[in-house]
Amino acid sequence: MRKVKPVKVGDCILNGEKIYVQSMLNTSSDDIDGSVAQSIELENAGCDILRAAIPDMNAIKLISAIKNHISIPLVADIHFDYRLAIESVAAGIDKIRINPGNIGDKDRIKAVVKACKSRNIPIRIGVNSGSLEKELLAKYGSPTPEALVESAMNHVKLLTENDFDDIVISIKSSDVNTMINAYRLLAENCDYPLHLGVTEAGTERIGIIKSAIGIGSLLCDNIGETIRVSLTANPVKEIYAAKDILKSIGRYGGVKIISCPTCGRTRIDLIKLAREVEEAVKNIEKDITVAVMGCVVNGPGEAREADLGIAGGDGCVVIFRNGEIIGKVNECDALSALLLEIENYGKE
Repeated sequence: MRKVKPVKVGDCILNGEKIYVQSMLNTSSDDIDGSVAQSIELENAGCDILRAAIPDMNAIKLISAIKNHISIPLVADIHFDYRLAIESVAAGIDKIRINPGNIGDKDRIKAVVKACKSRNIPIRIGVNSGSLEKELLAKYGSPTPEALVESAMNHVKLLTENDFDDIVISIKSSDVNTMINAYRLLAENCDYPLHLGVTEAGTERIGIIKSAIGIGSLLCDNIGETIRVSLTANPVKEIYAAKDILKSIGRYGGVKIISCPTCGRTRIDLIKLAREVEEAVKNIEKDITVAVMGCVVNGPGEAREADLGIAGGDGCVVIFRNGEIIGKVNECDALSALLLEIENYGKE
């Protein structure tokens, strides 16, 4: 198990014991009402830590407006203007995300550090392959894992030289292999909490695939304290995708769905039913596995390890528990019958 230096972000303690799900507002920084509404929606969906872009002084207003309506930590995303970081701290932000190297000279870095230290605000160093320093590109020829790690550790040095080590690091790449190898190398070279993500991952379909491979691989190596599934989509979908990744590796509670791909024996609309089940249970916190299978020939047997399940018949479904059939209902009643079993599971 990787030893992690604990960092506190609001009420979240980044120490490796829990993986925190992050997302970022995609509303305009000028739209305070819309940003507040999306913040509430993201918290309700299960977001643990929320980030907002602060591109100008006018956007500082977002911080208090959002924090008045949510209970999760809020992170300010800062680029270039060190004064935005200082004002964000004064406004009550819970974490600052910057690249120390792009906010100016050492005096400006020192001013940001002083502000953060005064209120115990951590700093996330965010390195992206697309914005790597020119000298590192010249040295390595491309944004290699080694280049990304060297960039991150150079930024760390800028902070530690000012006696500041309340640090989180991310080194994202849009290339999955580069991202995985970079984080593995970084994990060998420091004990700071790591925020995982595949940057510019793409639309919902391909973005989830890339993120599941990149983030999931690292989490299985016990690397990573916070994650974001970056999607060109409604950020609420990032939360559900992140939770699904965590469920798949046993790091998050809630209902886990298994379902068969259907075959010629299937006599019910299993695809529709599986989607309905998935949607119906997405916010149920009961930690159980539910199977949605296409036929009774091998449904209960193949899904024997599921706590509960349904398997299709000819216009009907059977309900089973731990591989044993316990009832039979019409296809139209399958969803409600399964949800009732889920509700009652564990009450016996």
